[in-house]
Amino acid sequence: MTERLDFTIRSIEAIPAPAAGRVELKDTKTPGLYLRVTSNGVKSFSFVGRAKGSNRVERVTLGKFPTVKPEQARSRATQIGGQLASGKSVATVERERRGELTLNGLRDMYVKHLQKTTKRPEAFEDVYRLYTEPVFGARRLSEIRATDVENWLHAVPEKMLRRRAEKAAQRQALVTDRRKAVAARQAVRRHGPDPKPHKETPPPANEVTGERTANSALEGLRSMFNWAIKPRNAFFVGVSPASGHKLFPKKERDRFLQPSELKPFFASLAAEPNTTARDCIVMKLLTGARKANVHQMRWAEVDLDNKMEWRIPKTKNGDSQTVPLVPEAVAILKVRKESATTEFVFPSRGKDGYINTTARAWRRVLGRAELTNIVEHDLRRTLGSWQARTGASLVLIGKSLNHRDAASTQIYARLDTDPVRQSVTRATTAMFEAAGLKPPAPVVQLQQKAKRGRRAA
Repeated sequence: MTERLDFTIRSIEAIPAPAAGRVELKDTKTPGLYLRVTSNGVKSFSFVGRAKGSNRVERVTLGKFPTVKPEQARSRATQIGGQLASGKSVATVERERRGELTLNGLRDMYVKHLQKTTKRPEAFEDVYRLYTEPVFGARRLSEIRATDVENWLHAVPEKMLRRRAEKAAQRQALVTDRRKAVAARQAVRRHGPDPKPHKETPPPANEVTGERTANSALEGLRSMFNWAIKPRNAFFVGVSPASGHKLFPKKERDRFLQPSELKPFFASLAAEPNTTARDCIVMKLLTGARKANVHQMRWAEVDLDNKMEWRIPKTKNGDSQTVPLVPEAVAILKVRKESATTEFVFPSRGKDGYINTTARAWRRVLGRAELTNIVEHDLRRTLGSWQARTGASLVLIGKSLNHRDAASTQIYARLDTDPVRQSVTRATTAMFEAAGLKPPAPVVQLQQKAKRGRRAA
């Protein structure tokens, strides 16, 4: 008679190898689940059973311990047992399993679906590649369990923070190596006193928990399974393992530039030596547009003479957007256009041709202004907050920031840009006044500095 054992990692590790041949043990919890132990110490899980209505006993190997854990073996055995109860043989079940999609296979089809719709797949693909694929990518859809998803969800924040810390350490090591190399070259030909030590600009003190990334990863996995379950797709049958999980509480940021912070902020901006990054930051504030759209702004999309508008072909939600340009924004753009040499308003020598980040300039601006807990996206929130402060309706704010809302989308679509322009103009004027500046004086100062910078270059 086969000996029974409660399969746990500790109990299986304690099983001695037989002197010769092999021994077989049966799990006390899952019918049909066995463990074979050979004289070489190899321990393998297998399932033994027969299909309903058949007299033929069949065996299927589930994998070797410890690569396959007891709970994974139980899960697979339960699945096979359920399918045998429906009358399918083990061989049939295994053929169906081998033909079943893996999550990576589903991902490829789902991305093609996203590309055909208005949704952009880039953000989904990044999160999937970093956090979902390493755990579930090679698994077949039926092998992904709700308990696995729950454990994975709560492990993502720690993984995200660890990855963030590793990248920060790599960047710091690269900067340190470059400075040492420069110092070594300077030491060979320099005469006189040593230069002053480089003053580090600390990054903004923002609270990062990784919970938002975990929510995004779960929502992506849930969307994939919901799409696979739809009758017209039928790639998965059953209850989605990604459903029923509670997301981490969302902590919405409500930070924006306060009246007392505007004056030092603008003064620090005027002192920024990187005029391209400086003007890019100002444009984010004056238009309320998303960072990626401002970075990729093209001259062909801007009308500085007649309508004074910026037409964004495609935004985050897939729609186009017309951004009214306030006088201060028009003045900055006209100055930049005088010396433009590329199709991009904020050019760069990088492969994309446009500026990809203003992070360093942003840290310098905050350091000089002695401001903390401000991120660049808060500039977009700053415009909306000042619109509300100056009496703009929620409809106008939503239109100017290109928010999509199920209850208000139709109203947004019917609005013209003229009332939006008036609202944005009032908000930007109030910001300049709170900073102790009279428009267009702040813009004139920035323009003059930009001209001097170009002559110096």
